[in-house]
Formats: sequence, C-alpha cells, structure tokens
Amino acid sequence: MNKSVKNILLTGASGYIGGRLLKLLENEPVNLRCLARNPDYLQPRVNPNTQIIQGDVLDESSLDQALHHIDVAYYLIHSMGSAKGFSETDRQAAENFGRACRRAGVQKIVYLGGLGDNDQPLSEHLQSRQEVGRILRESGVPAIEFRASIVIGSGSLSFELIRALTEKLPVMIMPRWVKIQAQPISIEDLLAYLIEAMYLQVDKSIILEIGGSDKVSYYDLMKEYARQRQLKRLMIPVPVLTPYLSSLWLGLVTPVYARIGRKLIESIVHPTVVSDNRATRYFSIQPKSAGEAIKSALHNEDKEFAETRWSDALSATVQTSGYGGIRMRSRLIDSRIRYVPIPPERAFKPIADIGGENGWYAYNMLWRLRGMLDLMVGGVGLRRGRPKNRTLQTGDTLDFWRVEKYEPPYELKLLAEMRLPGKAWLEFEVIAENNGSTIQQTAVFYPSGLAGLLYWYGIFPLHALVFRTMIRRIARRAMQSG
Repeated sequence: MNKSVKNILLTGASGYIGGRLLKLLENEPVNLRCLARNPDYLQPRVNPNTQIIQGDVLDESSLDQALHHIDVAYYLIHSMGSAKGFSETDRQAAENFGRACRRAGVQKIVYLGGLGDNDQPLSEHLQSRQEVGRILRESGVPAIEFRASIVIGSGSLSFELIRALTEKLPVMIMPRWVKIQAQPISIEDLLAYLIEAMYLQVDKSIILEIGGSDKVSYYDLMKEYARQRQLKRLMIPVPVLTPYLSSLWLGLVTPVYARIGRKLIESIVHPTVVSDNRATRYFSIQPKSAGEAIKSALHNEDKEFAETRWSDALSATVQTSGYGGIRMRSRLIDSRIRYVPIPPERAFKPIADIGGENGWYAYNMLWRLRGMLDLMVGGVGLRRGRPKNRTLQTGDTLDFWRVEKYEPPYELKLLAEMRLPGKAWLEFEVIAENNGSTIQQTAVFYPSGLAGLLYWYGIFPLHALVFRTMIRRIARRAMQSG
C-alpha cells in the first residue's frame, strides 16, 4: 500500500456514493479537492479544509485547474438519470476527463462501474458503464476499474426499490427476471474498497470485480427484506412480464424512481456476479452477506434518522403531502410548533409531567380507549402509568410508551410499545428563541407494509385533532406555571 498519496480529486461528491466517500476521505491524511458544477450546493456539506473547484467534465478546459498537482482522481460520474442520450454524454465526459488527467500527470484514476459479462449482450446502462471504464483505462493514466453489482445501503437506489416494492405490495407478481443471480455489495464494503484503492500501487490499468459474500436474486432480496421487517408477502411467479412491461409497472408502484428504475430493470436480466476473484488478492476486506447488508442498511437508517434534529430535518429534504402530514423517506410525520414567551424551564414543565394520572392534555377518554383496545389485542395498554414520586428517566415506562430520551428542559422522546403495524415515536422539544421558547411536538410513524399505511392515513384525522389540541394545551399550561 502506498501511504505517500497527498492530493485527491473527488468527482460526484453530491451523489449517493460520492457523498459518503467524501466524509471518509476527509478523515484520511490527504489534501482533498472536489470538482463541482455548482460549488454553492456542495460548500455546506464539506469540511473547511476541503477545497471545491468549479468545473464540468463536459467542459474539458475547466478540468485543468481541478486536476493540478492531483495524485489520485476518483471518477464517480454517470448520467443515467438524464431523459435521453446518457451513453453519448458519459462517453464524452470520460474522454475529456482521461485526457485532462494525462495532461496533469495524475498518477491513478479510480472508477466505479458495473458487473456484467461483456461477452454477452448487455443493456445500454451496463454497456455505457463498461465503455466509460475502457475509455479511462486507455487514457494513458493507470486506472483501477471496480465493477460492482447491486449496492445495498440506506438511501441507495437498489435498496429503495426493494423497500418500495416489498412495503407496498402484499401480493407481488414475480416475473422470471427477478430470479436472475446478482452479488450485492453493502455500501460499507464498497466504500472500503474505494478508500483502499487510493493507496494501492499500480503501474497499469486493472479491472477488479467486487461483490458480497453470497449470490442472490432480487426475489431473494425482497424475501429477506420482508423477513427482517416482519412482513408477510405472497410472491407469485409468472413466466411473462417482460422488462419493458415491468418498467411500466414499476412506474405505477414507485413513480419517484421510475425513470432510473426502468434502466436498472433492463440490466437485471443479465447476471451480475463476480467471476474473477483477483480483488481478494489486493484487499483485506471481508464482504458482508446480502442479509447482513440489509440489516446494516435498516440499522443505519434508523440511526441517521434518530440523530437528526426535527427542526433541521423538517426544513430540509421532506415531501409535504397535506393530508397525512409530512413524508420523509419511509417515515410519516405530524409536527406542530407553538411559541411561548417564557424560558425553556417553564415551557418544559408540562411536558415533564405528561402521562399517567396527569393525562395527555387532550381527549384523555380517547387515550384510555386506545389503551383498552391495546390490552384486548395483547398489548400493554395504559396500566403501567408513570413513575411515582420522581421525575422521568431514560428507560422508564410511561403508559404504553417507553422513554427513549429525557433531557430536561429541552427534550422528551417516547417510543411506542403498544401494538402497531409499524414503529412510532412521540417527541417534544423546547428551543430557546426570541426571549422565549418554541415547543415542537412531533409524531413519527414508520409503517410496516400496507397495513401500516392504512393505519396511519385511516386515523390521521383523529391524530390531527388530538395532537393539535395537545400542543395548544401544553403551551397554555406552560404559561400558567409559576
């Protein structure tokens, strides 16, 4: 391994893989530079020591400054999301980048492409990814071309497609192509390969096929996802439903991924498994299995979501839908805010007293009814109450909730332990603001399949009534406190 690498250029830093690689590279002992068409978009996402150069791979003259004194250049750009002509765009971009790297004296290019037997007919998507790799390898600069199959990670396109189909469809028509073998790789393992490649000494271009520890199909992945999410799914195999028809069906079920998803389905008909194990000779990485990758993706998503402040998350990448509240990825959110001209200590007091004999400040009869219904189906109901003669602590039970976080006078976060078709949280935050306090009350639901969605949207009018009244009365009680 070559630890003398000093200067790195990262392209595609605003993309899924590039954005994650960015954070890892910032922890390496290197000088990091990013190429960006819009530096203002990327600037808030990088460390102060990371340099951003404006440029575009389709404008070759803009690349010389970005590549000046660069040792290793990461090429993580492709145009699959464009409406048409992505192959020609990617071809021109790769040619520009290869020539610019050669002029600048770059020591090595690292590129991520796609698995697929190029001796067999390939989809336009896979053909393009492999053509880009060939162009970079022939540029005169040594290139490491990784070829990977499905990438499994929270937020990855393949994982989101698996999730959308499995969550939304209790009964799935399974065309023959879903049994085609692939070798999925977890995002963590993929990033590990990309980081180690930076230090790998090569004097000529090489192709390295990488994947997880097992060979599976989309059928297997959806079954495993359903198992880990405890979803019962009926999968019916059929001999028809071509990739083209499947892509139209996908557009109806998951329209947000329709354009790119169709290109992926055209590629799924080809096996994407590792046939050359040379990567194991160069790297010490022990790849996860597909099941471990799915488990990690679900865990990381929960962790990322839990660590996000509602006040930041709700003003960022959310999709407001009116009825049903706000949708953030797979979470459904009902969030409400009230300002009170008092300090956080007073604003938090009614929150600290919530539950048990003190009630929930709104429609306590409905809360008791919900507790009775929970008991009838084997849940805990409201019988646990709240701790006697002391304040709440993290880990306490509170009616049919558990205290997941308690940091007075700023935050109380409750995890639902009643019987639900999903996972639910109720959080109260108090933020000092404008010589007073903002009380933010947020209900979050992570639905489990179609039953979870029907539950949330079916009782949303009732939730809206209760939560709207609850925060209003909490604010009023806080104002009355001495």
